[in-house]
This record gives sequence, C-alpha cells and structure tokens, in this order.
Amino acid sequence: MTGLKVLLAGESWVSSATHFKGFDQFNSVTYHTGADPLLALLRGRGFEVTFMPSHEAQRDFPQTVEAIDAYDVVILSDIGANTLLLHPDTWLNSKRTPNRLIALRDWVAKGGALLMLGGYYSFQGINGAARYRGTAVETTLPVTCLPYDDRVEVPEGFTPVVTGDAAHPILAGLEGEWPPLLGFNEVMVKPDAEVLATVSTEYGSLPLLATRRHGEGRTVVWTSDVGPHWLPPEFVAWEGYGRLFEQMITWAVART
Repeated sequence: MTGLKVLLAGESWVSSATHFKGFDQFNSVTYHTGADPLLALLRGRGFEVTFMPSHEAQRDFPQTVEAIDAYDVVILSDIGANTLLLHPDTWLNSKRTPNRLIALRDWVAKGGALLMLGGYYSFQGINGAARYRGTAVETTLPVTCLPYDDRVEVPEGFTPVVTGDAAHPILAGLEGEWPPLLGFNEVMVKPDAEVLATVSTEYGSLPLLATRRHGEGRTVVWTSDVGPHWLPPEFVAWEGYGRLFEQMITWAVART
C-alpha cells in the first residue's frame, strides 16, 4: 500500500540548559525530534508522511472529521491530550474551538485508521500528564489508560513476547526473537481487543502491541517508543523494525 497519506503528530520537544564555567554561565536552548528513523523508513517505503511536531500540532492539527480525511492514517506519538485540546485560540483568547479528540473518535468510527505509539506523553504518561484517560480518543483504542503515571522503566531491558498468530498481517515475516526494549506505558487491555505482543513475564505480560476495530475503523497501539530511549539503536537496526511499523499502518488502513 504505497502512497498512503500518513499524519504523524508529536515526537518533538525543546530543552533548555544552564552551563556553568567557573565564574561564568550561559543558557542554551535545543530543539529535538524523536522519530527521525521512523520517518525516514516510512518515506523510503513509499508513504506520504506529514510530520507535525508538537508545537505545530497545537495550532495546525486538523479540527474536523472532514479535515482529518485528508489522511489515510493518523499517528499520535508522544503528544499529550492538552496539545490537541488547547488550540491557541482557546488557550490565549478564550475562543470556542472544536474538540479534536472527539473529531478523531468520529473519524475512526467512520473508517479512519489511528495509531498511538508510546512515550512520556502518550497514554497517561509521565506524572499522568498525557491525560488520555477518559477522553474520546481512549474510547477508540484497544486499551484503557491508567489514572496515574503509567511509565515502566526497564533499564536492564526486556524481550517482547509475541502472542498473536504468526499469520496476522502485522506479524507476518517477523519470525524469531525481537530485540530488547527499555520501557513502556502500562495500560489495560479491553475485552474486544487483540493482543499481538506483550512485555516480558517479569513485568506482568502487559500489552505491548494490540489492535481493535472501532466502528468502521481500526486502531493499533504500541506501548513502547519509536526511538530512544525506550527503543534503543539495536531495535532500529533490526531488519524487522521497518516491517513492524509498516504493517501496523497497512493493517489499520485496511477496511473491515
């Protein structure tokens, strides 16, 4: 399915630092992006990817079902609910604006494809600040978010456990052991979801990769990251990395 139009929102942040050199000090600001390997891979495989960094998504993310229809699939990755809820017109000028989480829910119900990929501002996130629990987007997902900080750091690494049928379109061609991951978002699987992979038994065999049908559409969650630090370079270098994310997208876009 080359030529699919993909909107990836999130995966950017700005950090500030103060540097002390004896008596002197200065400040610096750095802009970071976290999905560069994934973006390069998808574009190299023929997807038409629009990357909308978090600071742009607050203003520019589509506000209506009709506007979202410009894309075949939407990926939310490390972008908190507030960024999509608080358009600058609302935040700065107290104007009423469309609820983009509701628009996403309705878009999926009519046949859209939505992926949520893990990170510090995915699912419920760090300090519970991603805040997808109880939202319209959560109703579409294969999982329910926890009501508190859901991050699980695994510095020693864990090896994903494939639990789904090897013939499933997302798992096709991914035989053998997957490389280790260093963390994930803890979530609760919904009864009508299909879990294709979990974290290791030491960490409760919690969902890592799961799918669900919502109305006429499909959703996929990957509860670890798409790059550092939870997803190390060894995973990016794995020959299955590209196949895994490509097949998540193509399964989600396929209609029921």
